[in-house]
Amino acid sequence: FALLAHTVTTLCTGALIAPDLVLTAGHCLFDKDTGARIDPAQMQFLAGWRNGRAVAYRGVRQAVAHPDFVYSGEDKLARVAHDVALIQLDQPIRLPSVVPFETDVRPGMGDEVGVVSYAMEREDAPSLQKVCHVLGEEPELLVLSCDVDFGSSGAPVFSVRGGVARVVSVVSAKAMIEGQPVALGTSLEGPLTDLRAELQTTDG
Repeated sequence: FALLAHTVTTLCTGALIAPDLVLTAGHCLFDKDTGARIDPAQMQFLAGWRNGRAVAYRGVRQAVAHPDFVYSGEDKLARVAHDVALIQLDQPIRLPSVVPFETDVRPGMGDEVGVVSYAMEREDAPSLQKVCHVLGEEPELLVLSCDVDFGSSGAPVFSVRGGVARVVSVVSAKAMIEGQPVALGTSLEGPLTDLRAELQTTDG
């Protein structure tokens, strides 16, 4: 159901949104210890990772974070607003069992959403968080009642309309608000368009 993006030093969750494109968090492209950008050649995408095996294994051709994302930025909320990235695989995944997810407009206050991730101590299989809700929304980020953990970075946030799950945000960070654990998610509408343009520029 969920897809795993795995690098030498970083474990993140990602979601396939086209046969060769993976949506994840921008900070997943950086070494968490040194802050250095990770070489795409050192990244591997493990589609449908479960109990030590993947449905498909792919290398990474290129990876772009949002052009306004600053990994070492002091303003954490500003970082969340642009904490999204696209990974282009070296070969598309075209299997009946691996269907890319559609994306959708951002949910509104109080809307139900769900998060699927490979969180800490659950790295061997994807897990679906209980249904959670949008607690607050800023122009470029969402505050969600989802209780996420390490490994949930880059995890897709889904809304379900007409029986179809669509990606509406990406988990950037966890936080505490008034003693309640929350997840902070990046809005996709503008950033995803920017990322596609950035990918084309880099490819050119």
